[in-house]
Amino acid sequence: MRVGIVGLGTMGTTHAGGYQNIADCELVAVADIQPERCRAMVERYGVRSYATLADMLVAEALDVIDVCLPTHLHLEHVEMAAAAGKHVFFEKPLARNRTEGEAMVKACRKAGVTLGVGHVVRFFPEYRRAKEIIASGQLGNVGTVYTYRGGGGFPTAWQDWYANYEWSGGLTLDMIIHDFDFLRWTLGEVDRVYAKSTFGRDYNRLEHVLVSLRFRNGVIGNIEGTWLNVGGFGTKFEFACEKGLLTHDSKIASAFRSYPQITSPQVGGPGVAVPESPLDKDPYTVELEHFIQCLHQGQKPLTSGEEALYAIDIAVAALESIKTGKPVKVYGGVKQ
Repeated sequence: MRVGIVGLGTMGTTHAGGYQNIADCELVAVADIQPERCRAMVERYGVRSYATLADMLVAEALDVIDVCLPTHLHLEHVEMAAAAGKHVFFEKPLARNRTEGEAMVKACRKAGVTLGVGHVVRFFPEYRRAKEIIASGQLGNVGTVYTYRGGGGFPTAWQDWYANYEWSGGLTLDMIIHDFDFLRWTLGEVDRVYAKSTFGRDYNRLEHVLVSLRFRNGVIGNIEGTWLNVGGFGTKFEFACEKGLLTHDSKIASAFRSYPQITSPQVGGPGVAVPESPLDKDPYTVELEHFIQCLHQGQKPLTSGEEALYAIDIAVAALESIKTGKPVKVYGGVKQ
């Protein structure tokens, strides 16, 4: 698989490094309107560079286009790549809204190419392990869940696009959509969303969001996200279950623990919580490797365009709730 990347910001650079460690694919070209970014990739990986995706498609015989551009540019570039018969992988979120997201899914389906979305949290070992434990039923039903993501300060990028709410959707659409996707993957469909945010009350570079989700199965989810530079970036989750507690905190050396509730101690049984340490492998590389394997095997990616649409629905519902101050119902991923 011959790969070309368009957009060489943080994620484009991360993906470029990931492809170096994946068998059966080769990064051969990159595109970015900022020449200095292209030069850095040429010097590091020996690839060819172009100013735009259109230029790259004309000059190169590629199998995969990896789009790492601002969210408001996704539709245009995905449609261009699909029309050229290229498989497409791109960074989350899928789009700024469902209408654009559906157009992207439709374009790839019509062209007969595979679409994959970078919801990388599904490939983090601690999150995958949590899903496995919840699905196994060993801790019983989930009552409530809390997730946290952020703290690294407001991001800066090309044309300061993160600060443009119409382009980025703020941290609700751009960052904590990771948690929306993970929780829906783990717990099922969301029925109702209620959210509060500092947006409109404070400078947008100090944005902080709290979102409450009610799942169809009755679980209550509380999602917290921040672009406040308090103690550096970190993630957490806590599942409160019938038979125990499941927690993760990225700032703790052993970042994953489970605390089963021991009701009948046994001789020789565990008397204290035993930390679990998943194998450390770059999730971004694992994510891209999964996509390349799906192309070779003709399978649908775990994070397909259709899957990503549901996360968009939850995020957009949260944005509407922030705007109106009212709960917003979400049925099977389609906002009502």
